[in-house]
Amino acid sequence: MGTPEFACESLKALIRKGYNVVAVVTVPDKPAGRGQKLNQSAVKQFAQENDLKVLQPVKLKDEEFVTALRSLKADLQVVVAFRMLPEIVWNMPPLGTINLHGSMLPNYRGAAPLNWPIINGDTETGLTTFLLKQEIDTGNILFQERIKIGPEDTVGDLHDRSMKLGADLLIKTIEALAEDDARPISQDSLVIDPDRLHAPKIFKEDCKIDWSKTGNQIKNLIRGLSPYPAAWTLLHKNEISLGLKIFKSSFEPDKKSYMPGTILTDQKQYFKIACLDGFINIMELQLAGKNKMRIADFLRGFPNASDYKAE
Repeated sequence: MGTPEFACESLKALIRKGYNVVAVVTVPDKPAGRGQKLNQSAVKQFAQENDLKVLQPVKLKDEEFVTALRSLKADLQVVVAFRMLPEIVWNMPPLGTINLHGSMLPNYRGAAPLNWPIINGDTETGLTTFLLKQEIDTGNILFQERIKIGPEDTVGDLHDRSMKLGADLLIKTIEALAEDDARPISQDSLVIDPDRLHAPKIFKEDCKIDWSKTGNQIKNLIRGLSPYPAAWTLLHKNEISLGLKIFKSSFEPDKKSYMPGTILTDQKQYFKIACLDGFINIMELQLAGKNKMRIADFLRGFPNASDYKAE
């Protein structure tokens, strides 16, 4: 059971290992783009390429879906980047339902476990396989693996590493379950950091940069949202207001006091925005309606950039 590319790597690993994948459950096709063409999930596309049965329920409690699921007689259900399951679904197979989660549970329970460790400036995160139960991301832990976060790592970097390591951890978990060699651990027995407990879904306003914050806080926000959904700001000049996404930056400490949001540039190589304790040097960005570009290319087509203010 899964939807995005992240889940495909685990499905590929199951097939490579020779497991009998009796069906794949994913989201219904959705209209997208100007032509409203039906868009298939990455998991569905991969499943069809490998002649796997695909189920796409609108509602997971739907009687027809539950009956179809039960008829498969699966020993185990595997969930990677999917929806919250009702008990009638997760409690169905004899070996239960396991989930691959992108954090070291109980840290970062929720929809965005890859983003928040970087946004919070953590230097380490991890992956967890666990048995599902009713409360989200609270089931008994099966296996975990730690992952280092480098000072320049983006959520895109972490996503790609976690996708591959997660597939390996999932296979390790399934092999242990098959051999009755797994020893589940209750999350209640583990130390819970209240500042690292939740990883809520990220909305557009969460991505807006507050230039009154420290340089490290802003840089971490940019890293934790790059390449998607991307940190953003508004550039103001008189009646003009332009949206700007920022994908790559560096922090330049400076004891001089500039109003947060002030822009300094040589119109050739650097474009930096003042924050609480220095400047954020922008390296890669995207102006609304334009392509993503390096800063030198941006400045060639954006004259008088220092006349603007970031807000």
